[in-house]
Amino acid sequence: MVLNCIAVDDEPLALGLVCSFIEKTPFLKLCGSFSSGIKALEMLHDTPIDLIFLDIQMPDVTGLQLARMVDRQPGKAGPRVIFTTAFNNYALEGYKVDALDYLLKPFDYEEFLVAANKARAYAEALNAPQEEVGGPEQEYIFLKVEYQLVRVAIRDILYIEGLKDYVKVYLQSTEKPILTLSSLKNLEQKLPSKRFMRVHRSYIVAIDKIDAISKNNFHIGNISITVGEQYKEAFNAYLNKLSS
Repeated sequence: MVLNCIAVDDEPLALGLVCSFIEKTPFLKLCGSFSSGIKALEMLHDTPIDLIFLDIQMPDVTGLQLARMVDRQPGKAGPRVIFTTAFNNYALEGYKVDALDYLLKPFDYEEFLVAANKARAYAEALNAPQEEVGGPEQEYIFLKVEYQLVRVAIRDILYIEGLKDYVKVYLQSTEKPILTLSSLKNLEQKLPSKRFMRVHRSYIVAIDKIDAISKNNFHIGNISITVGEQYKEAFNAYLNKLSS
């Protein structure tokens, strides 16, 4: 798989270095280089790009602003962002805009290649055969945890809790949940509908992990999850199916 890339940096030497790294990496294709975020945005509207190597501090549009403006639909492979910056205080902001990685200048080719490989792994995961990540025999999903993709077995998931900007995935194999920058709706679309049920605006439960069902609650171990008002019809249909 070859990823179409652009580099954006208002410092000519830094821009040239990133471009040279892209050109020497077999699975990356340099489609353009820009010293202006505005010019880069114009190209992004017209050309399919998978990956952007993006400086943060730029005079017209900052890298963070450009990352927020990039039109990326849920579940699509690109364009994704790897930030390149001389300042180490932007890591949290980079995580919030769903950057794949964060390269602190000056960085060498080895560090660049590690970040590029993360982008390739992400793209390959999203484009894997349907039977592996989206079909009826689905066994696992990939979750973005900090700046890496983590493979999570479907059978290991107990329930999922949606927060404001993040999602907590509770697993059978560990007490500590996985925190991922995603939406509950996005995860609901990734999970097999026969094995998971949305029961509340903030919760999805694994059907085969349910230990007990009371009037308006699912019980998984010591956890009780109340069924939300808008999900009661589906809940009652599920109860009728169990009792029939």
